[in-house]
Amino acid sequence: MQEELQALEKTHTWDLVDPPSDKTLVGCKWVYKIKTLSDGSIERYKARLVEKGFTQEYGIDYEETFAPVARTTSVRTLLAIAATRKWRLTQMDVKNAFLNGELEEEVYMRPPPGYTCQENKVCRLRKALYGLKQAPRAWFSKFHKTITKLNFSSSAHDSALFTRKTDNGTVVLLLYVDDMIITGDDSVGIEELKQFLCQHFEMKDLGPLSYFLGLEVLSSSDGLFLSQTKYASDLISRAGLTDCKIEQTPLEPNVRFTPQDGTLLNDATLYRQLVGSLIYLTVTRPDISYAVHLVSQFMSSPRTTHYAAVLRIIRYIKGTLFYGLHYSATSALILRAYSDADWAGDPSDRRSTTGFCIFLLDSLISWRRKKQTLTARSSTEAEYRALADTTSEILWLRWLLADLETFQPSPTDLYCDNRSAIQIAHNDVFHERTKHIEIDCHFIRQHLLRSELHLISIGTLDQPADLFTKPHSPGRFRTLLSKLKLFTAPPT
Repeated sequence: MQEELQALEKTHTWDLVDPPSDKTLVGCKWVYKIKTLSDGSIERYKARLVEKGFTQEYGIDYEETFAPVARTTSVRTLLAIAATRKWRLTQMDVKNAFLNGELEEEVYMRPPPGYTCQENKVCRLRKALYGLKQAPRAWFSKFHKTITKLNFSSSAHDSALFTRKTDNGTVVLLLYVDDMIITGDDSVGIEELKQFLCQHFEMKDLGPLSYFLGLEVLSSSDGLFLSQTKYASDLISRAGLTDCKIEQTPLEPNVRFTPQDGTLLNDATLYRQLVGSLIYLTVTRPDISYAVHLVSQFMSSPRTTHYAAVLRIIRYIKGTLFYGLHYSATSALILRAYSDADWAGDPSDRRSTTGFCIFLLDSLISWRRKKQTLTARSSTEAEYRALADTTSEILWLRWLLADLETFQPSPTDLYCDNRSAIQIAHNDVFHERTKHIEIDCHFIRQHLLRSELHLISIGTLDQPADLFTKPHSPGRFRTLLSKLKLFTAPPT
């Protein structure tokens, strides 16, 4: 607590003033946390002063609050590129990052518990504090202004990705709130960046990248292995399933859930906590993506059947604790994509599910499963809407790769197992059967004509994106996992 107060005073976070008569005072409190390493050992004890931002009023003591953070797809893409190009990955952390953000609004706070000051004085905040609604935005604005002084530019396709290209090479920085990955082929530029950051912020050099936002990164001569073993282990303990039997698949084959299944849970808190943790676990576990997609649809009023499904997913995770993604050092940096859809698979509203996965040759960097917003009147329509969503992701990735100097000189191969959808994409004659998806038709065809896409037919049995659209039998499930290049890391 004393270290935190010293940091607040060093950055001149507030001025002690008389309480204003026309302003509401915001309270604050201390939050304590034990920080651990990836092996579970204690790294340090941490105390943080947090503002009670829930008492703020829009238009009075805050305005805009949005602040960009790196997309998880950007993290995976950068790691895949770094593995192939054998770039050294380092990690840095900004101490008390939000305290660097400069406030534009007038915010008055009651003195912190345990802080000695003159009686009847309040704190007029000059810098942002954790808990303030505008704190993330103020911090990112400060960081953006600072790093651009070193000639770094922000990507137009991920604002938290900063690059600098010189004759000596490229330096890349990816920011997620106060954690950052630094890499590139300009070793002198990387050291210059580190020194620059230390001059402007209180920094902590964490050395080679090994543990980032709960993601464990294992580096070897043949590439990188990305997993969430510790996170998954903690989740199993929280669910009380450390001694349970394991399952071969996250869902029973052909299972379907409705909002009326089973009986309502008396307390949905644990259900929501477990599903929320499962959602974050899908960052490196595409194998549970569809199952988590299903159970997350019942967060508002979960029932016993849905809770049983969550426990089955966790029992499956227990048997596959060391699964993760491998990014090969010999993989070519060429995009290829697979798109699929399950027609009218939801028994409640008969909407279809879109599923796609995108590789940098053998490195899986992006995937998604999503219920379509409209009910499709045919399997072709469902597949075509999935193609449109996949095309959007492909275009974004091509632009992001260009920012990372990984240009795609040839069209991106997009595999689809529905021949009718492929024929519609190449056919410029519209009729009654395609009028309701005409916008998607124009969108896909436009990028086909620009040679950014190349549609290829693929057999249903060879379609890896099928994993994201429906449950499967154990044999079929294992086959699809092998196509996604999901591997098991050896226990350490």
